[in-house]
Amino acid sequence: MKKTVLHGIAMAALLLAGASVMAQEYPTKPIKIIVPFPPGGTTDVLARLVAERMTESMGKPVIVENRAGAGGSIGADIVAKAAPDGYTLLMHNITFPLASAALLQAKRSPYNIDTDFAGISIVANVPMYITAHPSVPATNLREFVTLLKKDPTLRYNYGSTGPGSFMHLVGEVIKSEEKVKMEHIPFKGAAPLKQELLSGRIQLGGDQLSSSLSEIRVGTLKAYATNSAKRSPALPDVPTVRELGLAKLEMEGWNGLFAPAKTPRAIIDKLAAETAQAVRNPDLQKKLVALAAEPIGSTPAEQDDILRKQFAQVQPIVQQLGITMD
Repeated sequence: MKKTVLHGIAMAALLLAGASVMAQEYPTKPIKIIVPFPPGGTTDVLARLVAERMTESMGKPVIVENRAGAGGSIGADIVAKAAPDGYTLLMHNITFPLASAALLQAKRSPYNIDTDFAGISIVANVPMYITAHPSVPATNLREFVTLLKKDPTLRYNYGSTGPGSFMHLVGEVIKSEEKVKMEHIPFKGAAPLKQELLSGRIQLGGDQLSSSLSEIRVGTLKAYATNSAKRSPALPDVPTVRELGLAKLEMEGWNGLFAPAKTPRAIIDKLAAETAQAVRNPDLQKKLVALAAEPIGSTPAEQDDILRKQFAQVQPIVQQLGITMD
């Protein structure tokens, strides 16, 4: 028995030593960041900005690859099943816990959000905003709900970036909590959603603030509320959902990096340090502020924590309302 224990301790020491050497040498080849959405969206832009800085500091190319589809689950699954060596990473956002809960509800999740990913760092927080077409005679989300209650004949549509997305959850919660009617119109990304919202063919929509900030400022879209806990300095007059009596919709918008589970801790820590260094760069910070993004560069534990907390927050709501990815 004693020999077996000593053998086990020796093997563990060898594995730790091997992981340490691997981390010191890492990276020895290009790193790929999978973005599970189409090019041009906020998460894609943030991934490319960070990848550029990490390429300079790590001495190896950091490449962004878009693998869109199924609410981000196609790209997430690729990373979940990749080798845990630090060369295939995932850049995701607030959609991750929402879509994962909807996939679980539909009993067809290709990955386990609790066990298949290791957080690296929250790159930046970008607040989520609910927006409307200017023709809607309401100035905020509470007035919009009151409008629907007063006139049940209104045939208003709300759009989302797809089933299981942020606006899908928002729309269904509003319908359930406030007892109003709206039709859900899903789109394949933020760009087509915004286009239909700008045309007035749908009345309510929303996504990360950077995707609609310029339209809000010129008045071609109305900002109804932010889902963050506090108002954004970019739009200080727009209330939070909690201020409007819709605290159930409060969720922090984030964008962050993940690796496959079982990636050596030393590599995770190195990637987190590189991410934090990247977002501290003054030029990058200026670009993030222009996107209404708050630079973060968190620890791995903080990235894991927000994912787990938001998943626990939305899963019972998704179950109650029967929201799926279908």
